[in-house]
Amino acid sequence: MQFTGAVLTQTGKPLALVSNIQVPRLGRGQVLVKIIYTGICHSQLMEVQGKRGEDRWLPHFLGHEATAIVIDTGQDVRKVSAGDKVVLGWLKGKGIDAPGAKYNSPIGTINSGGVTTFSEYSVVSENRCYLLPDSLNMQTGVLFGCALPTGMGMVQNQLPYTPDSRIGVFGLGGIGMSALMAILQNAPQQVVVFDINNDKLALARKMGASVAINSGDTDWLQQLDEYTQQHKLDYIIECAGSCRTIEMAFSALNRRGKCVFASHPDHGYKICIDPFELISGKTIEGSWGGKANPETLLNEQAGQTDNELLIKLMSSPYQLENINQAMQDLADSKVVRAMVKVADIR
Repeated sequence: MQFTGAVLTQTGKPLALVSNIQVPRLGRGQVLVKIIYTGICHSQLMEVQGKRGEDRWLPHFLGHEATAIVIDTGQDVRKVSAGDKVVLGWLKGKGIDAPGAKYNSPIGTINSGGVTTFSEYSVVSENRCYLLPDSLNMQTGVLFGCALPTGMGMVQNQLPYTPDSRIGVFGLGGIGMSALMAILQNAPQQVVVFDINNDKLALARKMGASVAINSGDTDWLQQLDEYTQQHKLDYIIECAGSCRTIEMAFSALNRRGKCVFASHPDHGYKICIDPFELISGKTIEGSWGGKANPETLLNEQAGQTDNELLIKLMSSPYQLENINQAMQDLADSKVVRAMVKVADIR
């Protein structure tokens, strides 16, 4: 079997659309899937732009959230079988943790990790496959591969907030919007959202955020002080993706506040915070995928999450041949989550 995929051949350059890539023989714990939809995360933008440090695996596939149909399985795979509809994600679930595949192609050997999704077919690890619940369709299910477990997991597993807490979300991409959804499920009294995109701020207000502040305004912190009557925030989730925005989010906390961030700032950059704020009681904590169990969260949230709301978080689907435009639109904050339709369901 041969297929087409978008390949990172050189950092700082657009992805190359390569045809006649060959599906390798499946190894133990590997699953061959047909990709239907894939999302694009800021992590992939940073890899393409060379902002994650030296890339020793070029050329290679990218992508870590998708929906797909299982075509075939390797030895000892028990979790899924041919014909199953699945969510693909980077967080490890149940099953064998198989190594990434290597693909023969006209440009040479293409490397991959345990899950990649920017191609018509992909060989993935069994533990990166989660069965798609009947209540989700193939498009909305994509968000359960990365954005939802990370954003919701940060709230559920790392914020010990109460209904009277003042909570903020800094950065309204896929992860930030997912965090906001989880916060609003428990209806705290005050939820403040920050972003530089007014359309995203307006959507967050429609979802139920108490107040929306454009963090590009020079008086953004003053606006927060006026709203909270100088009390600032008890908790804040930071998802905007830079050292500067982590520092800004930290400054929005009161002296007992906690900042949790899931950003991937540029390689080599450092955050700068005043140690006195730490000894005064503020805390800051990173998050690896929201400490989420992807399959547990998927099954818990599938029936609770509004599919129409999930659609609003996604772009209109791009085609695989337009994936570089999708990535540019995500980089320019024109979309919350860029969605690529790779194939039809047949």
